[in-house]
Amino acid sequence: MSFSPADERWMRRALELARGGAGLTSPNPMVGAVIVRNGKIVGEGFHRRAGEPHAEIVALRSTLDARRSTSKIPKNVGTRTLRRATLYVTLEPCCTHGRTPPCTDAIIVSGIRRVVAATPDPNPKHSGRGIKLLRRAGICVEVGLLREEATRLNEAFNKWIVTGLPFVTVKAAMSLDGKIATRTGDSKWISSEQSRKLAHAMRATADAVMVGSRTVIRDNPQLTARLAPAKRQPLRIIVDSRGQTPLTARVYSDKFRGNTIVLTTKASKGGWRATLERRGVRVLVLPSRGGKIDLRAALRELGRREITSVLVEGGSELIGALFDARLVDKLAFFYAPKIIGGKDAPPAVGGVGIARISRALELKSPAVEKVGGDFLVTARC
Repeated sequence: MSFSPADERWMRRALELARGGAGLTSPNPMVGAVIVRNGKIVGEGFHRRAGEPHAEIVALRSTLDARRSTSKIPKNVGTRTLRRATLYVTLEPCCTHGRTPPCTDAIIVSGIRRVVAATPDPNPKHSGRGIKLLRRAGICVEVGLLREEATRLNEAFNKWIVTGLPFVTVKAAMSLDGKIATRTGDSKWISSEQSRKLAHAMRATADAVMVGSRTVIRDNPQLTARLAPAKRQPLRIIVDSRGQTPLTARVYSDKFRGNTIVLTTKASKGGWRATLERRGVRVLVLPSRGGKIDLRAALRELGRREITSVLVEGGSELIGALFDARLVDKLAFFYAPKIIGGKDAPPAVGGVGIARISRALELKSPAVEKVGGDFLVTARC
């Protein structure tokens, strides 16, 4: 199927709009929509938040005619001028009742004659159904324009809706020799201010930030998005199998403590768990494996709670355990032009590791960019 340069231009605009919902739409995907007639945009919009209108409905309501509006124009429908229009949308329009009514109904009633979708719905229960309904209604539907970009945009949602597991990104700041702290535990600041700002922006778009108990004990972090504009704060997840983190930790006592989830096992003391719960912290007692939390079971539970993306920030053992279990989807490693050295200085990735090079994890789509004086390496796992 071939698309024109104009088609690509309008879809790129839809993708740009979709990014406006970053960090806000979960557990829904980010979606943008543009309505074009006679080579001009007559309506556009994006999905802003779960429970609010989908991108297609926002775009229909924003048409030029609707702006001049009258009460005769229904809330979810366009106008007669749309009968010669094309709708560009970054995801196949929904056809089922969820938090909102199906978009396919509104598109059919609007009179739009052509729909260009970047990707099919990844949900195996719904994929292709919206396309079939629109085609049955006589609407020309074309799929696949800028599919790769649209798929990457919603990689967290795509994984979660198919597997039930959140998309796991491991983020770490380290020296060029792979150390995240000195042998004495000093780690502030390895990376540049620009890198830290970008890391906070990553927090702002993740559903949750996860760290292990040692990170809380050693650094007493806030785990909030402060250095970059944030429309919301992520959940804070503490992995603490034995209940070793102090009750005085910031994550248990600041104004965001109700935004904190502790993952633990029966090995932690009941009094410690009860105190956290009285403070509004959510405590989940999970199965253990080898004396530690079963991380796959933990992620499965987070997925059940509609957490679609997790940003793991440390420490070394938690990151290593996730890599050992092959539970990491993406890495973002900030390398500072520094050498720390020392066999006792902790590496970015601990855990058991591998015995043979042939078993090494092969990374996909590696990319390097300069951030301030540092280098950011990203890759899929």
